[in-house]
Amino acid sequence: MKKLRPTSLQWVLVRRLILLQAATLITFIALLCAAFFIAQPRLIIDTEVAAGLVAEAIARDAQGRLVIEDTDDLRKFREEFPHLWFVVRDEKGEVLREGEVPEAYAKGTGELLWGVNKATLGFRKELRLPEATLMNADTRAGRMQIIAATVASRDQTDGLEINVDLDFDVVRYPDGQPIWVRIIPILALVVLIMLSPVIIVMGVTTLVTTPAVVRRSLAGLVATAGQAKRIDIDNRAVQLPTEQVPTEIAPLVEAFNNALSRLGQGYDQRNRFLTDAAHELRTPIAILRTRAELLREDPESARLLTDIERLSNLAQQLLDRQVLDQSAGAREVVDLVAFARHLAADFAPLALGAGYDFTFEPLATSVLVNIQPLQIQQAVTNLLRNAIDHGGGEGTISVVVDGRGGVEIHDEGPGIPDDEHERVFQPFYRLRPRNSGAGLGLNLAREIARLHGGGVEILIGPWRGARIRLQLPLWQATTSAGKSDAARQVS
Repeated sequence: MKKLRPTSLQWVLVRRLILLQAATLITFIALLCAAFFIAQPRLIIDTEVAAGLVAEAIARDAQGRLVIEDTDDLRKFREEFPHLWFVVRDEKGEVLREGEVPEAYAKGTGELLWGVNKATLGFRKELRLPEATLMNADTRAGRMQIIAATVASRDQTDGLEINVDLDFDVVRYPDGQPIWVRIIPILALVVLIMLSPVIIVMGVTTLVTTPAVVRRSLAGLVATAGQAKRIDIDNRAVQLPTEQVPTEIAPLVEAFNNALSRLGQGYDQRNRFLTDAAHELRTPIAILRTRAELLREDPESARLLTDIERLSNLAQQLLDRQVLDQSAGAREVVDLVAFARHLAADFAPLALGAGYDFTFEPLATSVLVNIQPLQIQQAVTNLLRNAIDHGGGEGTISVVVDGRGGVEIHDEGPGIPDDEHERVFQPFYRLRPRNSGAGLGLNLAREIARLHGGGVEILIGPWRGARIRLQLPLWQATTSAGKSDAARQVS
């Protein structure tokens, strides 16, 4: 099954707007054509066609008199327009009339022109005369005939003169009716050709303007999405703003906020339950330990005490895991070397008692970090306990502090396989199922480091055993005085 790719709203709008504009324009033209077809208006252009056909049919007989030949085009035109009339005059004054000529048109052209309200005069191109307007108007001095133009010659024309002449002729049946079956496809093609420039201009305009409009309209949504990316388990109570979000998207953002609230409430309820359960377990575990210690010493009693201790450690680690989300005190700027030295001193007897050699390898100078001491103490303690429990009971356990804010715990035991480096940080995961550990120590150490902006990783190299590094961000001193104060604080 092909995976659907997300669609860009910007380009969806561009395509649909172009199609909508083209469809609207074509529909408008179609409706206009339908209106003309129903109304069947008589176009003034018919008179121009008639004059052209008469001009083609004019001839002289043997005596030199004006005659009208019965051409095929003129005969068909007469059939379509049975009321055709015309008047033909030559330069000598000979007149030829046909049809019911109105009396006004039967007069001389001079008298006829006085009855014209307004007309455009056009001349042969070889005369190089400009077009002029003829107007007969009533003025204060009486009825006047006015002929005017803006130039005296075509040579005085600036730029480009455009004269548009439209001449439509359609195929017809013998009775003069249009053959629409043949006309409509050609008419549609002509309309499409005429509309193509308009559609192209509208499409380009839409293509250029729509992305900017969409980006500006969705700027608030983009900002809200950026804030949503910053939401994680540590700030799950954050609510996304809806002030600048488009009205259509606001319900989705509000639903997302409501979902965040419900998830936050459920997470808090789960944490409270686990915390309460861990607290409640400590009392019966303490009672069991007390009663087990009263039993006679034998292998079964020793195993029972070991199981009770394991259960106690599990309850304590569950409690420690839950209190990570709660404030455990303010952070302090401490010297990591001195801090690690105290922990190493506390664990040295325990390591020596378990059969290990124990070393501490500090840096010669101070390494300042800004931490919550109790939490980092818990993280380092878990790493040291992990080394003691899984180091094989022999070799050396080392605590190393470097100048980059790192604390490394080395052991010389069987180590951790490369393909298990991430799994061992999962809650309740144990590399060896029969081991007495609860599987929370490494997970808790990594979570504490993450809350401090650092991390915990298992190093890879040719050495024997496991090397686990706790990385903490260094404290950047703003002034030398501040650095001296911090040094005095941890000394």
